Amino acid sequence: MESAVAAFVFLVVCALVAYAVVMRRAGRQPVASRKPERPAFEKYYVGVLAAFAVFLVAWTAWQNHEEHRPPDRKPVRIDVQSFQWCWKFSHPQSPAHRSTTGTCRGNDLPTLVVPTGRPVELRLTSKDVIHSLWVPDLRYKMDAFPDHVNTFTLTLDHEGRWRGRCAEFCGERHYAMDFWIQAVSPEEYGRYLQGQQIGAGAGTAA
Repeated sequence: MESAVAAFVFLVVCALVAYAVVMRRAGRQPVASRKPERPAFEKYYVGVLAAFAVFLVAWTAWQNHEEHRPPDRKPVRIDVQSFQWCWKFSHPQSPAHRSTTGTCRGNDLPTLVVPTGRPVELRLTSKDVIHSLWVPDLRYKMDAFPDHVNTFTLTLDHEGRWRGRCAEFCGERHYAMDFWIQAVSPEEYGRYLQGQQIGAGAGTAA
């Protein structure tokens, strides 16, 4: 919607500029008004600007509300701990206290396993310095700070596996601080919480 409004305003401005240029080239000379003030026109102009400003503010507030609407279902909670230089993903709702970590060296990358079709609440913190969880293909990014928890909720509607990485320079092995995020069916996720393995790339169970 914002793009449509911006495009409309742009076209109106272009039309007015084109009209002014055409009239100028046509040799039409503007005639100065003899009235020192035009209160009716000024009130109309201010009213249109005020209405447009109110519309933009109201529309932006409504869109923000829709984007941050609380999930209909209780989200799956996953605790994410970053450290130099890898990740640990813990599932506190797992009967088996499932957690996954790795060394982020070679192919030893941890996998963040999430269910499809359900909201997932990620709670991020750091063990040492500032890190940043980033999944470029899914456009998710959130900083992780020591002694602080950042939270955001995501929902993946189809199964798949995507590579994530740290987006905050955190030391000499920052470049290798990658991980996988893998979305599986709710049934497979339930088996995973019970301690069963999923497909390749699940990391090291702890």
